[in-house]
Amino acid sequence: MKIAIIGSGGREHAITYSISKSKKIKKIYCIPGNAGTEEIAENINLDINNFENIRDFLIENKIELVVVGPEDPLVNGIVDYLENFNIKVFGPSKKASQLEGSKIFTKNLCKKYKIPTANFGVFTNSQESIDFIKNAKHPIVIKADNLAAGKGVYICEDIQQSFKAVEEIFNGKFGDAKNLLIEEFLRGEEMSYFVISDGSTIKNFGTAQDHKRVNEGDKGKNTGGMGAYYPSRLINSDLEKKIIDKIIKPTLKGLSADNIKYKGFLYAGLMIVDNEPYLIEYNVRMGDPECQTILPVLKTDLIEIIEAIINEKLNDCILQWHDSKSLCVVLCSNGYPDKYKKNVEIQNFNSVVLDEKDFLFHAGTRKKDKKILAIGGRVLNFVSISSNFNDAREKIHKNLEKLNWKAGFYRKDIAYKVINK
Repeated sequence: MKIAIIGSGGREHAITYSISKSKKIKKIYCIPGNAGTEEIAENINLDINNFENIRDFLIENKIELVVVGPEDPLVNGIVDYLENFNIKVFGPSKKASQLEGSKIFTKNLCKKYKIPTANFGVFTNSQESIDFIKNAKHPIVIKADNLAAGKGVYICEDIQQSFKAVEEIFNGKFGDAKNLLIEEFLRGEEMSYFVISDGSTIKNFGTAQDHKRVNEGDKGKNTGGMGAYYPSRLINSDLEKKIIDKIIKPTLKGLSADNIKYKGFLYAGLMIVDNEPYLIEYNVRMGDPECQTILPVLKTDLIEIIEAIINEKLNDCILQWHDSKSLCVVLCSNGYPDKYKKNVEIQNFNSVVLDEKDFLFHAGTRKKDKKILAIGGRVLNFVSISSNFNDAREKIHKNLEKLNWKAGFYRKDIAYKVINK
């Protein structure tokens, strides 16, 4: 089978690696890919939002299956577009992708189907937002109503922080946001919960704890994710039943009532308060870096799962997992999530020691003149699976020290809540 994977991040490298192990695969193309995917696939330098060019490449090269990694092309309707040309593609439709593309769409769905979530208000301009904030009880959460690469969320401790958030959102820091949401602040612990769906059957695809804040102790600015661990320390059978019955099933039922069939990965970002789940947000793809954390513990052939979803036969697919814990630490460019230098060389890759339980997934990298250059804020993902989190983290830290990249930094405390000091 010839397959194309769309995207260039750590998530897409992890997906490419997992798929490359399938006996069904003859050739993998990555559009556009990164320096890591180049080792196991052929990178094709195309704009992921130029659907016509992608379609032409897929048809010309007789691609039999397309896997879409990032949110932008999904929200912009690449699945519908390619399906119109009888190209088999894995991912949710444009209408289904509103779950991530519009926070207001999701919040209104929650309201209609009584899905537990934070109380919220929708505001269309700066002045009405500011007027509300003046009388609001802090802390509050302010979100841009569009895609923001995981960064368009502010947890505001006081009025001045809230005013700044409103100003930045409406001044276009995260693109053309026409609206913003102001939510109550829920005091609990976050958890990432994943399912896969073929439109009728849903199956659990793992849990994780993501560390979004840039600084240790979960402090500082929000990022796309500084690291993650699997499984979440919060998950238990009672909580999982609540998540499925109160959040996942009502969401898919609500979409179905509007003739929207959800097919693909679905990621629920949750706040757990006294063992009760509240929906923070949905992502219509695997999380990043949760994907890099979860896929290494998957035993079942990922291609078999993807084909079962596309063919609406997920009920016949049995998911098997390694009985291991998994941890991921993200190496970032100095300055991230603000300004950082690009095209900085990374050396010492030969010093990194990987075995069958250690993985190195590239994100913001490219290869030029046999050199690997950092071109993004999040650059490399070091992953290790083990029977305990402490061993996994120690192995990762040893490899990070061997790499010794002076132009980057990483959080040394990923999974601190499940690792004894």
